Amino acid sequence: MKIILLLLVSLFLISALIAQDSLNFATIGEVKRLDSRIDKLIPKNAEIEVLTSGFFWSEGPVWDKVNDVLLFSDVHRNQIIQWKEGEGKSIFMEPSGYTGVTPHPGGKGSNGLMYDNEGNLLICEHGDRRISMLTKGGGKRTVVDNYKGKRLNSPNDLCVAANGDIYFTDPAYGLPQRWDDPMKELDFSGVYLLRKSGELVLLVDNLRAPNGVCLSPDEKTLYVANANEDWIGYMAYPVNEDGTIGTGWMLYDATQDGKEQAGGPDGMRVDTQGNIWATGPGGVYVFSPKGDVLGKIETGERIANCAFGEDGSVLYMTSDMYLCRIQTSVTGMGF
Repeated sequence: MKIILLLLVSLFLISALIAQDSLNFATIGEVKRLDSRIDKLIPKNAEIEVLTSGFFWSEGPVWDKVNDVLLFSDVHRNQIIQWKEGEGKSIFMEPSGYTGVTPHPGGKGSNGLMYDNEGNLLICEHGDRRISMLTKGGGKRTVVDNYKGKRLNSPNDLCVAANGDIYFTDPAYGLPQRWDDPMKELDFSGVYLLRKSGELVLLVDNLRAPNGVCLSPDEKTLYVANANEDWIGYMAYPVNEDGTIGTGWMLYDATQDGKEQAGGPDGMRVDTQGNIWATGPGGVYVFSPKGDVLGKIETGERIANCAFGEDGSVLYMTSDMYLCRIQTSVTGMGF
């Protein structure tokens, strides 16, 4: 009998470790309300919930609307993690961004994730220096891995236009020695347009570290987060009818903020009203379409990226070792 009881207890403990054992999540941080307009975007009683933890550097969240789960990257562990309400976290894919045989220190795994208009998962792979596609049938193929025959640096983030075109950024964060890596083949960090036809168009080559990228709801503006040696912030570019862009302008200069709080410009999303939810120093900025700072969601840890999920009104945030979320009063694009 004692042996049976011990076995039952062991099975219970194992199942508790595998499954999510509580819906009463711990809360952290605060919402800083810097403009009265933020009250229409985030309820006054909204709290930042910590859903799960234990990651090396969480990144690239995307909501799977078919299976009602969140996928996100644990960059340094070369994994894509799946989180589901009531079940918790599990490994969705490993390896996620590096399949080579030589040692690869640092951020070798996947980073930005996004679904294309056909429901295929697009993956920015740091170590393999490409954007890949995981098809609905489970197969994986390369979408793009070079520009004019030279290998990309390490695709970081991406967004998909209504016509299927892909915009993506390609800094050197995923190379073992980053910008000084001897394997680096391009002498710039690019922002690209990958047309559905397969044509790759270089849009920007004068930003040192382009990172997060997203389109405005009307797709007339492309937003790019960036960290130069002398400034950090967010750029906005007018989008031409053919998908290319015009001369950009500074949406917000976060240089001073970066001196006061940890973190830098990273992933971002937009809601259907055109507000920009952009990770950066101290947390997630909430910008008006004109670049006014309406508020900031602060977890107390560096935040790498964010994505709307569930019915489109819940903002998920990958915050260093944490996965967090907060209820909003808006709907993210794509829902």
